[in-house]
Formats: sequence, structure tokens, C-alpha cells
Amino acid sequence: MSTPANTNSRSDTLKPNHLPSAKFTFWLVLIAMILLATNMRAPIVALGSIAPVVQEALGISETEIGWLGAVPMLTFAIGALIAPAIGKRFGLENTLIAMVALLTFGMVLRSVVPTWLGFLSGTLLLTLAIGFANTLAAPVIKQRTPKHIPLITGLFSLTMTVSAGIVAGVVLPLSESIGWQWSLGGWSLLGLFALVAWVFLRLRLGSSNHQAAILPSSGSSEVSMWRAPFAWQIAVFMGLQSLLFYTVASFLPSIWVSKGLSPVAAGQMGSVFQFMAPFAILSLTWLVNRGRPIQALAISASVLNVIGVLGVSYLTPDLAWLWSGLMGAGCSAIFTLSMMLFSMRTYTTNQSSELSGMAQFVGYLLAFFGPLGTGWLHEATDSWDLPLLLILILMVINVGLAWLVSRPVMVDGKKA
Repeated sequence: MSTPANTNSRSDTLKPNHLPSAKFTFWLVLIAMILLATNMRAPIVALGSIAPVVQEALGISETEIGWLGAVPMLTFAIGALIAPAIGKRFGLENTLIAMVALLTFGMVLRSVVPTWLGFLSGTLLLTLAIGFANTLAAPVIKQRTPKHIPLITGLFSLTMTVSAGIVAGVVLPLSESIGWQWSLGGWSLLGLFALVAWVFLRLRLGSSNHQAAILPSSGSSEVSMWRAPFAWQIAVFMGLQSLLFYTVASFLPSIWVSKGLSPVAAGQMGSVFQFMAPFAILSLTWLVNRGRPIQALAISASVLNVIGVLGVSYLTPDLAWLWSGLMGAGCSAIFTLSMMLFSMRTYTTNQSSELSGMAQFVGYLLAFFGPLGTGWLHEATDSWDLPLLLILILMVINVGLAWLVSRPVMVDGKKA
């Protein structure tokens, strides 16, 4: 049998006793994943935090700012759709190195070319790269550290959240002291660190052999994710969570103002929603590592979203912090659990990549229509009642999907 082209590397020719140890591989993958995660949400959150400053500096309209806010979900979906094929053709690590370089270039481009076209081009490039990274992270974790999937996935998700929160808090003060271009473009330094880490990982470990996997004796590695009911269940489960997350992130302060909260208090509820993520991710990761039933965790996270939306819609605003926090915890837990399932419910690295790409493509398309549909319904009815009712119904449906996706079965329907 000939050696796949994407596995050619110095490490592929090493004798087994010269290969890196499992401990070394674990730490190298963990460090590379954490550095990658620091770049996955920060560039997007940073723009949201200083959008008025950028709008004034570039002389662009509200519509153009709106496009900058909508682009990420579309490019995430496009990246997720094509990433599995590119990763299979050129190797996961090689593809991620290229994407980290593209992401870093995009951050620099939108800062050094202070025009609408320059900013849009930079945003398109960096968000497309993030779409690839979103998709290929799970198969790399499965291939390189199959015994530590929950731990590394949880830390990866946690780092994305924490780094985004830090950037959101400091980018505006930085723009006032060093200018908006430096406050946005300066984060490209994190991209350079990530690039160095992934190049080092590639040199030390080689490029992943996607075909390597343990297959059941009666199973087949040829599973079309687009025809697998279980894959669609995971995709919609993740997509409804994303729809809620991006809708709440866009409109939660406005909704609470309509319920009687002051603008300051309503803005604080947005922070509560975001700050629940680290607690939820750490708790979920710890519980999965302790062997707690995944089905119970998935259903619990979905129920948190139901209670949160129900509270926002119909219960007392005196407990606004509770309803906001429950939604934040539920969304973060479901996202992290979905990332784990990409690896835990597939046989091969290829399948993990394909499931990740298919589910995230569907998920981000659903998420794209969440804020748009909610905004349109609110404008048409001059009320948040109908949008919130529809979201509540979707979250109830997601409880049922939580039960389905967390069953101990593989993507082909066989028992895990």
C-alpha cells in the first residue's frame, strides 16, 4: 500500500521508539489548541466592541456595519462546508497552518487599509479562516489525543470564551489610547504565536493520517454525514443553540429594556449571559471526565435554555440575572458538548472532520437567520412577544434533540 501524500514528513520515517511520547504529544497539542483558540473569537468580539469608532473613522453606514456583523456566520458556514475536503487533501495540520496565517493576515489587513473595502476584505479572510479552524479542531484532537477528547475540547472552548471576554473589555480603552487600528491589529501578535506553535507541532508530529482509526469489524468507514439521521440530529441540536446564542447576544439588552430594566442594568444582563460560559464549560468538562452520563448533561443544558427563555418571556424581570445566566450556561455547555460529540461519536478522523463540517455548516446557517428573523418579527409586530415565543418552542424541541444526540450510538447508528 502506498503512503498517503499528506503523511510525508520527517516524523513518518522515524522508528517507533523515536516517536514523541504520549505525554509530549498531549502538551504540544494542548498548547497549540489554546493558542489557536485565543484567535477564534477575539477578532470578532473586538469589532463589536468598537463598532461606532470604526464607523466614524471609516465614514461608513449602519448597513455596512450590519454586514460586518453578519459576515462571520456566513463565512463560518462556508468554511465548515469546504474544510473537510481541504483538510483531507492537504492534511489537517498543513491546512490549519495556512488558516492561522490567513487569519493573522486578515487581522492586519483590516487595520492597515483603513477603508470600507479593506476592512470588509480583512473580515472575510479572517472569518473564513476561523470557519476552517472551527471544523478541523475536533478531528485533530481525535487523531492526536484520543484519550483526552473531553479535556482538550473543554479547554479549547473555555479559552475561546475567556479570550473573547478579555478583548471585549480592553479593546475600547486601548483604542482611546493607541488608536482603533492598533487596538484591533495588535491582536495579530496572538496569531503569530499560534502560527509558530502549529508549525512546531507539524515538524515534530508530522501530518495526520486521516485514515487511521479503529473500525468495528462489521462497520464501514464510508458514512455520508448528509444521509445519516444521527448527523442531522447533532447539526440541528448545535444549530438551535447557535441561533439562541447569536440572537440573545444581539438583542438581550433591548429586550430587557422593554421589560422595564434601565439601559445600564440591561447591558449588565448581556455581561451575565457571557460570563456564565467559563463556569458552564469547566463544569461540563469536569463532569464528562468523571464519567457522568452525557445524556443527562445534554438534557440538563437544554432545559437551562428553556427555563432562561421562559423567564425572559413571561416571568419576573426582578430575576433577570438568573434568566440571562441560565441561557448563557446552557448555550456554552451545548456548544462544548457538540464539539466533543464530533470526536466521540465517529470512528475515524475523516468522519470527525466531515461531521464537524456538516454540523457547523447547518448550525451557522440557522444562526444567521436567528438575529435576522428576530429583528424582522420585532419590527413587524412592534413587540418581542412573538419572536420570544418562537424561540421558546425551538428550545423545547432542542430538549428532545438533546436526548437523541447523547444516546450511546455512533454516527452510523451502531451502539458505541
